[in-house]
Amino acid sequence: MTSRFYWLGNRRDFTPTVVERAQPARRMSRAAFSGWLLLGALTLFFSAWFAYRWFTRPPWLALLPPILVELFDLGEAAGAFTLAFVWVGLWWRGQRRNTPPGPVQALDVDRLYSLNPKAFEKYVATLFQAKGYRVIWRGRSGDHGVDLELFGSGGRRGIVQCKRYQHTVGEDIVRELFGTLIHERASHAFLVTTAEVSDAAREWAAGKPMTLIDGGTLVQIATALHGRIPPGGQPRAG
Repeated sequence: MTSRFYWLGNRRDFTPTVVERAQPARRMSRAAFSGWLLLGALTLFFSAWFAYRWFTRPPWLALLPPILVELFDLGEAAGAFTLAFVWVGLWWRGQRRNTPPGPVQALDVDRLYSLNPKAFEKYVATLFQAKGYRVIWRGRSGDHGVDLELFGSGGRRGIVQCKRYQHTVGEDIVRELFGTLIHERASHAFLVTTAEVSDAAREWAAGKPMTLIDGGTLVQIATALHGRIPPGGQPRAG
């Protein structure tokens, strides 16, 4: 089957399609940059204020009513605590991202289904990482059915939808994924499930930039990659 050959081969690229356009990931990168810029500006402002107040001790502060001085003190304490909390949280998150993942485990279908949805998504992310893709984990509400983003050689971008199902995946789910592929303007879409994929769904996906990976194929992939350590850190959260 096409999906098995694609995965078990050595390719790390996506088939070029007319869907390739400007990537939504760039918008997310700009938003992240704006957030860092705002955080840096607030940190600089508070640092300058603390230096101004505690080293120059401006005389005008002594002329303020005691209630305003208390408000200044409370505002300074709250601002310093909030910034420290944010920076420590970012540092901790960075430490988690930089933790090297363990070797790929070969799990059978029953054990894959026993994983909770979040653990299943991260397991699939580890398999893609072991194949050499750069992976961003987006598995949360409001992500329009995209659990993982993939970046292969040449900068092409793919999307992954993980379905921890027992019942057969039908054509309707594949159609929805294709709509997500168009909406996301990605080059390729992967459907990864613990269940079977119907013949009708495979026929509908034939010739489209989609790879359907059922439970049996997923076990084969994990077995082929068993023991391989993915390069880099944990899948980055988007």
